Amino acid sequence: MIRRLTSTAGVLALAVAGLAGCTDNNPGASAGSGGTSGGGPLTVAASDTECAVSAQEAPSGNLVFSVTNNGSKVNEFYLLAEDGLRIVGEVENIGPGLSRDLVVRAVPGKYFTACKPGMVGQGIRAPFTVTDSGQDMSAQGADKQLVDQANAQYASYVKDQTEQLKEQTAKFVELYKAGKDDEARALYAPARVHWERIEPVAESFGDLDPKMDLREADLEPGQKWTGWHVIEKDLWPPKSGYTKLSDAQRAAMADQLMKDTDELYTRTRDMTFTVDQIGNGAKSLLDEVATGKVTGEEEIWSHTDLWDFQANVDGARVAWEGLRPILKKKDPALDSQIQLRMSSLQKLLDKHKSGDGFVTYDTLSKAEVKELSDAVNALSEPLSKLTAAVI
Repeated sequence: MIRRLTSTAGVLALAVAGLAGCTDNNPGASAGSGGTSGGGPLTVAASDTECAVSAQEAPSGNLVFSVTNNGSKVNEFYLLAEDGLRIVGEVENIGPGLSRDLVVRAVPGKYFTACKPGMVGQGIRAPFTVTDSGQDMSAQGADKQLVDQANAQYASYVKDQTEQLKEQTAKFVELYKAGKDDEARALYAPARVHWERIEPVAESFGDLDPKMDLREADLEPGQKWTGWHVIEKDLWPPKSGYTKLSDAQRAAMADQLMKDTDELYTRTRDMTFTVDQIGNGAKSLLDEVATGKVTGEEEIWSHTDLWDFQANVDGARVAWEGLRPILKKKDPALDSQIQLRMSSLQKLLDKHKSGDGFVTYDTLSKAEVKELSDAVNALSEPLSKLTAAVI
């Protein structure tokens, strides 16, 4: 799902009231339970009009942003790299009156904090600085070996999925350009699963993600619509009020999607990861399910949401499994809870399988949708503690 922050460096100076001071924000021994040493978590008071962070700088190490949504709209919170495009960490789907924590391991440098009320638009941003605490940012001893192993495994997984995405997208766009709509429709969902499995990685490229995965409902005034969902609508057009794309328009959309996919492939060849990125990515994938797949908003024309749903769960499971050797040492009870709820959710998904895929989402009853939603929420709760537990 795409509701990403798409503005460039020219709009990064949006002011936010309430930013002052600095804090010691490194979690100590109690980090697994959400506690911190020193000054404790940074608090973020998010509303429909403000994103008030309790400090504008913090020392390097494990940072905890405790975000409370005081507004009337669902909100999101981001820590962005200095370029304003790359997402270092995010927490999504913060409903009115709710609080959620973002845990990241941040090196010294310049960043931006951002809230996104309503999950649309550019977001409310402010500069944020991570100072040098002098802390050794590398894991030590046996833990270092497990951390290195988890990071290497996840990097290999991302490379593999982008390779398969590139291969399947090439086949898909050629079918679409050739007017072979039935064959293109059959490949649409299977090709997209490779995107959905690594969606947080793809979304970290703030310039590519909107071009590739923007939904029509999230278009801003004057914004050009390109990517998967333009083609989806053309392959599954509304019954009335829609004019199918011309051959030239089809070719242009297909070529742009392939170009952007090639760029994603190139950028992910040498990517490296940290355990907090992997843990936060697992949670982000469940947020994607909760805010788009369960509601049926992601694939509004094709109703192939369950393919995306499964792919998001696949990606979350791979991320968790890579971190399990660390988690079992630090919090075996949490690991067991995630395992149990992951299994329960998968059993529900399996009920809706059809052949090599799934039934279309519009055939599910309200009771079945609620059953899936409840299972997602049940898994989301322990998964939200994964990052703090492993770092």
